[in-house]
Amino acid sequence: MRSPELLRLATAGSVDDGKSTLVGRLLFDTKSVLADQIDAVTRASVDRGLDTPDLSLLVDGLRAEREQGITIDVAYRYFATPNRSFVLADTPGHVQYTRNTVSGASTAQVVVLLTDARKGVVEQTRRHAAVIRLLGVPRVVLAVNKIDLVDDQEAVFGRISGEFHTLMRSLGWSDAEVHAIPVSALHGDNVATRSVNTPYYDGPSLLEYLENVPTDPDTAPIGFRFPVQYVIRPRTPEYPDYRGYAGQVAAGTIAVGDDVVVLPAGTRTTVARIDTADGELESAHTGRSVTLVLADEVDASRGDVLVAAQDAPEPRQQFTATVCWLADKPLRVGSRLLLKHGTRTTPAIVGSVDSVFDEQALTIADGESLELNQIGSISVTTAEPIVADDYDVNREMGSFLLIEPQSGNTLAAGLVGNALTHVV
Repeated sequence: MRSPELLRLATAGSVDDGKSTLVGRLLFDTKSVLADQIDAVTRASVDRGLDTPDLSLLVDGLRAEREQGITIDVAYRYFATPNRSFVLADTPGHVQYTRNTVSGASTAQVVVLLTDARKGVVEQTRRHAAVIRLLGVPRVVLAVNKIDLVDDQEAVFGRISGEFHTLMRSLGWSDAEVHAIPVSALHGDNVATRSVNTPYYDGPSLLEYLENVPTDPDTAPIGFRFPVQYVIRPRTPEYPDYRGYAGQVAAGTIAVGDDVVVLPAGTRTTVARIDTADGELESAHTGRSVTLVLADEVDASRGDVLVAAQDAPEPRQQFTATVCWLADKPLRVGSRLLLKHGTRTTPAIVGSVDSVFDEQALTIADGESLELNQIGSISVTTAEPIVADDYDVNREMGSFLLIEPQSGNTLAAGLVGNALTHVV
């Protein structure tokens, strides 16, 4: 039987717009919740004086979140329907947790952006839309939540939907990539099934949209990319000379007999075998974890990248990047950090802070430093070359982290290239 197709999605929106309730409703209506979880949520809801289960508690797992009724961390949940499997990141709404939104949406193929029907498109809506655009998320659905709490629902939904589409067009999305749905997460209207309470809306429910939205990556086609994660040398009597390079295909397709180049060294060779735990393959595609056996003995180790010989990128040691600063201590010119790209970690220095992005005015200004949650363009020089594509070409090979050398804490999420040009 064919496995259901996987969709990665994230939720975003302002505080109290109902993200956790919406996710809880999706889990409940798709029967993705165990009976003991429902019992625990029911008991917690009764303790709060509620007559019905508070489905947001299915997502708000941290004690601090349950006590405050807010989400302060990225909560990952998994559910499935007969048509598709889902990995969902429920991200926080507070402005001080914008960094968590960046983390949750960084791998998303679709973002569900919520807004309260009583408030419409607010400052945080614009902030999240700009961040989502920077991250290159190909599709966005606006869930106009709590639609049951407003009068003249059709007019309110039309106004909010129109304003949101105008905002998204200004950020570079087409109307085909943006969809708006009136929902009531509390009552389940238009969440898993279409509701009779919104006769003015004739589109799909949220779940129907998620089941049918295209999942093909919205990136330019590039050749094979394979960061080496581990070199397998069993040295057993059965495999005395076996040398395999394990990792996950980050882009493109590889087949037995294809010519590849080991970067940054530039050594050329041919793929002799493609091994997996389930046996040999003739070819492997993006996202598949495999072990490649090469025709020649080459000097390759963790951190190196195997690429298609006909599409080998030039390794970089100096480049421009867009970063979201995640730390309390500001980023300043001359900062010496560690840069983690794929499976390679190398010392790096910040050569300049070129600009800072104003996500409300959708403008950029000259900058000298980046504060917590700020997004800006910087120049970076690395001690060792990295094999990177621009982020708008390939998200996997165009993303990196900046790390504090002493503590190992993550300081920034970065995108190779000046992604700010796409939103200004």
